[in-house]
Amino acid sequence: MPFLPIFTPANVDRMKNIRFGTDGWRAVIGRDFTFDNLSRVTHATARWLKNQTEQPSVMVGYDARFNGALFARSVAQQLIRQGIRVFLSPDFVSTPMVSLATAQRQVTAGIIITASHNPPEYSGFKLKGSFGGPLFPKMIAEIEALIPDEVSQWEDLPPTASLEYYDMEALYINHLRQTFDLQAIKNSELRLGYDAMFGAGQNVVKRLLPHTICYRCDYNPSFLGQAPEPIERNLLDFQQKMLQNHLQWGLATDGDADRIGLFDEKGQFVDSHHIILLLLYYLHGIKGQKGKVICTFSCTEKIATYCQKFGLDLEITKIGFKYIGEIMAREHVLVGGEESGGIAVAGHIPERDGIYIGLMILELMAQTGKSLTQLVQEVYQIVGSFAVERNDLHLSETQKQAVLAECKNNPPSQIGDYQVVKAEDLDGYKFYLGSGKWVMVRPSGTEPLLRIYAEGSTSAEALAIISQTIQHFRL
Repeated sequence: MPFLPIFTPANVDRMKNIRFGTDGWRAVIGRDFTFDNLSRVTHATARWLKNQTEQPSVMVGYDARFNGALFARSVAQQLIRQGIRVFLSPDFVSTPMVSLATAQRQVTAGIIITASHNPPEYSGFKLKGSFGGPLFPKMIAEIEALIPDEVSQWEDLPPTASLEYYDMEALYINHLRQTFDLQAIKNSELRLGYDAMFGAGQNVVKRLLPHTICYRCDYNPSFLGQAPEPIERNLLDFQQKMLQNHLQWGLATDGDADRIGLFDEKGQFVDSHHIILLLLYYLHGIKGQKGKVICTFSCTEKIATYCQKFGLDLEITKIGFKYIGEIMAREHVLVGGEESGGIAVAGHIPERDGIYIGLMILELMAQTGKSLTQLVQEVYQIVGSFAVERNDLHLSETQKQAVLAECKNNPPSQIGDYQVVKAEDLDGYKFYLGSGKWVMVRPSGTEPLLRIYAEGSTSAEALAIISQTIQHFRL
């Protein structure tokens, strides 16, 4: 865990301005994520809930991070003191479990204490709507406006008050058993692997697919010092386990199990861009389902290619699943997904769900008898081959702001060997380089990072575009 600075007046001022980022409020435990600040956010949430209905009720869960159970119990106690009925998870749960329980139990909202894919020193506070997806941005803004400068109520509940417990994991597992053809998966005799990254999904796959080889499926709040984000560079040990055991499907999920990473039978990483297209191929191409497609600004252009080819309506949103979830809560959406591994589909809650999506891909393999490699090649026959890469740069705030200012005020007309043919700034700065190639510069919404994304026809080309972009901005 990194060194935490001594509190100064500047730090205290920063703590007063709690803001929700791309998905929830996240902060370093003991620095900004304190019981006092958690109390302030909970107090605002309680006020907002009581403005919505006379008898509000809430699902409260927590992931496998440090102190999650105590943080969640403290939230539950404060809500009960405010006259709100609370259903608390008896153990750690994933974000999709809280979202599903919120929708099926028909409570007013869901809360989960999680920092998702952030490094282990972080914790966080996510809010879910009664429909089972991220609370709408407008509603989050309303809650932010209600956060007080301080709250001093942290006494325990009186002896007469009691907590109600609700087994969200059991509900979720039963839902998955009813949704997927687990018998076809078992009969396929596919060799399966799962990396929970020490996160909250660790029990589910063991129970649904007991013959799966599991990795990092035990409780370790330190995550051995690694951010539980299912991107290839964080999964190299799991990749080796895949190869050593000749596995044919390798699923990885993040800290709260709403994001997905996937490996094929050759040990090659299958990113979310390809997974979104595989889902379209399965749901639309094989099952004949129709509906709107939504993807975020950082997704591959091949999704647009697929939609144009088959007449599917496509909408591009800002980055953050909350924008996708809001549309899914109101419209029929076939597939909604983001570059970072958060994907949702029709027939489920309007929520990212790494395990659910992984099972859907596994079901596709079992029903077609084809490997992931073969299925990806069939997608390439429709849209063409491609690769998207990303580089996360740890920069000072001064450096980061300088790059963003240059993108805005003096955008490049050429980046390295590539001529910029078009630029867009929906969320970050995206520069189109022709023939389906592009590069994008955007600050992280949850961490002190500047992200650079690029798409090319091959991984080598995408990485070269990123390298030339870094050189262009003198980073």
